Amino acid sequence: MKPTALSQTFYVVTQEEANAESGKPLSSFLGRLRHFVEIIDPSTLFVSQEKLQECIKLLDDYKHGTLPPGTTDQQLWEAQKIKQAIIHPDTGEKIFMPFRMSGYVPFGTPIKKLWNPLSLLSLSSTQWLNQSHNACVNYANRNATKPTPASKFLQGYAGAVTSAVSIAVGLNVLIQKANKLSPATRMIIQRFVPFPAVASANICNVGLMRHSELSEGIDVLDNNSNVVGSSKIAARHAIMETALTRVVLPMPIFVLPPIIMSYLERWVLRFLQRNRRLLLPIHSVVCLITFGLSLPVAISLFPQMSQIEVSCLEPEIAMATDCKVVTYNKGL
Repeated sequence: MKPTALSQTFYVVTQEEANAESGKPLSSFLGRLRHFVEIIDPSTLFVSQEKLQECIKLLDDYKHGTLPPGTTDQQLWEAQKIKQAIIHPDTGEKIFMPFRMSGYVPFGTPIKKLWNPLSLLSLSSTQWLNQSHNACVNYANRNATKPTPASKFLQGYAGAVTSAVSIAVGLNVLIQKANKLSPATRMIIQRFVPFPAVASANICNVGLMRHSELSEGIDVLDNNSNVVGSSKIAARHAIMETALTRVVLPMPIFVLPPIIMSYLERWVLRFLQRNRRLLLPIHSVVCLITFGLSLPVAISLFPQMSQIEVSCLEPEIAMATDCKVVTYNKGL
């Protein structure tokens, strides 16, 4: 079957994701945003194993030029969307449902709704749950070109969760013991503590869950997608870029819901006064929508398949290729 015009476009986009060539859709923020909005579609969580295998076979048939007659471009795009949402690009294996990017919002929002900065027990337990989920998401979506022993995963998990909870709880305890501050001032500061606590905890989480990449390096690819070598410098860039997305991610979650709720309470004050039980579900929906909007924005800041100049990498890699720029999987 000869590919149609749209099928040719399909091929270009998937090649761009492999090579991250400039000037193509995923080289722009808006292009990546449109791409990740599809990838985090929660409906992909309900795709059956049979449907997934059909999608993989369809894409393989397309790659080998053996598409069944009557196959449409829409079917190809849908198959690509499902595969990218479920299958890890390095290992080719399924990512466990709660730890996929499409499961980040549905499984993460209920945990974040438990947050109560005024209760030390609630703060500790919620941060433990939140950072445990984050740790698994970071690990499941890492660069997996090098195998990671279970012992290193457990070490990273223990370090990530311990540091995250310590940062969040420590900042709150510090504020509570600031006797020179008035109760009102302490209350206001406590409301702002969650963001720097979560942001710094997220950075520690990413770094510790992916620390093996720093010691072993990650594969970098040439223009033909051939592995040139393993680079610790590229690994450092990948982790730094991913950590920055985890700083941006919680910003809207802590800022927008209180603002939106204040306006809603003002506009529908009488209704909410008569139906106080609706406040919690309305706030939950607002948080869910905010989280759902902030996730694609954050992970679109950098291309998943990032590029780096060979001159910035280890000398042995520069000697192994004539390419001026190589590509690596940053992870998500």
